Amino acid sequence: MEFKGVYTALITPFRNGAVDYDALTALVEKQIAGKVAGIVPVGTTGESPTVSPEEHLKIIEAVVKCAAG
Repeated sequence: MEFKGVYTALITPFRNGAVDYDALTALVEKQIAGKVAGIVPVGTTGESPTVSPEEHLKIIEAVVKCAAG
């Protein structure tokens, strides 16, 4: 498999110490509108060591669901 195009290491937005899933959805939609080739949730923008393994999976699931797979 060859990767081509732009793959965004997506930030994880927080509000009051918790993941802001509404803001996360808006970020994913903005990337899709910009026609990126791929989205990398929890993509080492600094938050990955600060979220629990359960949160990590929920973030990935939310991004995949929003991006329709």
